[in-house]
Amino acid sequence: MINYNVDSDGIATITWDMPNRAMNVLNEASMTAYAGALETALKDDKVKGIIITSGKDSFIAGADLEMILALDTSDASKLMEQFSQLQKMFRRQETGGKPIVAAINGTALGGGFEICLATHYRIAAANPKTKVGQPEVKIGLLPGGGGTQRIPRLIGVQNAAPILLEGKDLTVDAAKGLGLIHEVVPAGELLAKAKAWLMAPATEQVVPEYAGKGAKAIDGRAVQPWDRKGFKIPGFPGGQVWSPPGVMTFIGGSAMVRGKTNGVYPAPKAIMSCVYEGLQLPFDAGLRVETRYFVSLLRDPVAKSMIRTLFFGLQEANKLVRRPKGVPKQEYKKIGVLGAGLMGAGIATVSVQAGLDIVLIDRDQTAADKGKAHIADELAKLVKRKRLDQAKADAMLAKVTATPDFGALKDCDLVIEAVFENREVKAEATKKAEAALPKTAVFASNTSTLPITGLAEASSRPDQFIGLHFFSPVEKMPLVEIIVGQKTSQETLARALDYVQKIRKTPIVVNDSRGFFTSRVCGAFISEGHRMLKEGIPAAMIENCARYAGMPVGPLSLNDEVAIDLSWKIMDQTRRDAEAAGQKFEGGGTEDILELMVKKLERFGRKNGKGFYEYPADGKKRLWPELEKYFPADPKLLYGEGEDKRAKEDEIKKRLLYVQAVDTARCLESNVLTNPQDGDVGSIMGLGFAPQTGGAISLIDQVGIKKFVAECDEFAKKYGPQFEVPKLLRDMAAKGESFYGKYHPAKAA
Repeated sequence: MINYNVDSDGIATITWDMPNRAMNVLNEASMTAYAGALETALKDDKVKGIIITSGKDSFIAGADLEMILALDTSDASKLMEQFSQLQKMFRRQETGGKPIVAAINGTALGGGFEICLATHYRIAAANPKTKVGQPEVKIGLLPGGGGTQRIPRLIGVQNAAPILLEGKDLTVDAAKGLGLIHEVVPAGELLAKAKAWLMAPATEQVVPEYAGKGAKAIDGRAVQPWDRKGFKIPGFPGGQVWSPPGVMTFIGGSAMVRGKTNGVYPAPKAIMSCVYEGLQLPFDAGLRVETRYFVSLLRDPVAKSMIRTLFFGLQEANKLVRRPKGVPKQEYKKIGVLGAGLMGAGIATVSVQAGLDIVLIDRDQTAADKGKAHIADELAKLVKRKRLDQAKADAMLAKVTATPDFGALKDCDLVIEAVFENREVKAEATKKAEAALPKTAVFASNTSTLPITGLAEASSRPDQFIGLHFFSPVEKMPLVEIIVGQKTSQETLARALDYVQKIRKTPIVVNDSRGFFTSRVCGAFISEGHRMLKEGIPAAMIENCARYAGMPVGPLSLNDEVAIDLSWKIMDQTRRDAEAAGQKFEGGGTEDILELMVKKLERFGRKNGKGFYEYPADGKKRLWPELEKYFPADPKLLYGEGEDKRAKEDEIKKRLLYVQAVDTARCLESNVLTNPQDGDVGSIMGLGFAPQTGGAISLIDQVGIKKFVAECDEFAKKYGPQFEVPKLLRDMAAKGESFYGKYHPAKAA
């Protein structure tokens, strides 16, 4: 786990090389082994200096998140003691009196980079792919090994802010430019350069700040800047946090954090507090402040929920954990895309970026060429941002054949239909494509709501028919929802997953139903916004409360983005399908709003510049001023203030999240979702569901199922059946169960 060697010159090399792991991580076993090796080197009089490095391609990835997820967080004092030991180990490393070099041979993140920061000299191997940084904020935590104290003391608060508050990774060259790394050298020279620095004679003798009176001076290279007398925080006059520039930095920083997070994420606020409080104290006291805030975040359910979904859930999805076993991996070379509109052209764009040949088909050459022009524009944006060179962009565009000829599909491995959301139009496209396709090809529909089993009726090979639901804009949205029809084979599912992995998207797998999972839950969110509008809740209040609940946009803005006329068409198709089946159409009570906006007012959303918002060419979008004419706002809510209004705001936030969580639970009960993790990953990555909750299912666990059911029952009485909980939740509440205890007992929070 930790290899220890002392050479004839008295240089000890401590090499992290954890067995049976692709990357080194900090866990109880590795930290115990490392602490032992470190202490051996510090106490050995023959050792003149120490090199810390890794035997793997990377340095250290950070803390073992499985360990974090399994922690018992009930005893705060025990956690304080546990994590203060990490601080003490790093502090022992930098105050042990011997110069220590970090020979960074690959990516060093989180606690792995904090080990480096606690050394006296940092040398990195030149590699543009190597990243260093503190990504903890992305999973609801803060650096717990001194990162909030060492980084600002090295490079100043303003330079430290993106690293700590945004989790921004740095290349080794960027880290050197900031002063976090001292040297960047060729990989083959890394250890030799580290040893050369240690073997060089000391240039000064220093009595460290932590040494008492009468203490002997030691090699100045073995003393950190903050342990020297007279150290000042860089960037502030006199190094004082409370200097006018310092005060303005923290006032502005706090406002910026609040503006970007809407106050729903505890970690950025805790990081700001750590830095502000810690920099006013002696270094060791600052570390205690950091540990206190770290423990407070560990005990908050936000961190565990985010770790479970945004690390483990995403990791499993991207590793194709739902892929059927025993099916050979599909190697794609050429695919067809039917429909060259925004969705079809977007699918073609991400596919050609993955190295695939594309046949892009539309009704005529002009329409097909328009789709190819979209691809060209997207590639040009990447060239402009220097993420792609022009020669590669030209080569990619050359792989796209835009044509109205279905015969061009003759050697495609997969065809994705992205035509108009109409059953008849899709059926016609299916038949034309299958007439030209190889018998082995998979046919996928990019429908957002129409059941795959019904669409597959137009296919001569329904076992090779599947749903691939992309999200707009395809180039930016990371999720693909894979929908399995009643006759879809397991081989087809496996091959569809291989394609999604090929284009570097995150897949979730769901069973067939109208709206599947994501569109159904998205519709629940939008419909609740419509109901609130009809209740007299001001549109701005609805939209702001959604953002303050953690959603990226409000339900009215989202409806504009997906297109109000599309919502109307989906509703109309659902009504016609119900009537055709001899069933009564069960609406949600908001159909009149869609009729008004689409049929009477011709406000279709962003697509025609008119929706619940206006989209002026010379400015930012704004709520349509005449909205109140059709949906008068309750004056008490429009102009009121105080506890009643705040209580209403809290209720609105809950309603907007709970209505989505209830529908997600219904999807689990009806087997549309087969696993709560897919619900969490899908709700965050596809719908932007409040990430601080860990997803729609994790929200229910966070609240507690019993309490969640009780609150939903109250909402159902006041606002309607959309809050009626499924039997699954009521049964789990009665048994005192939780989703991640029931489905994943080993990873229960």
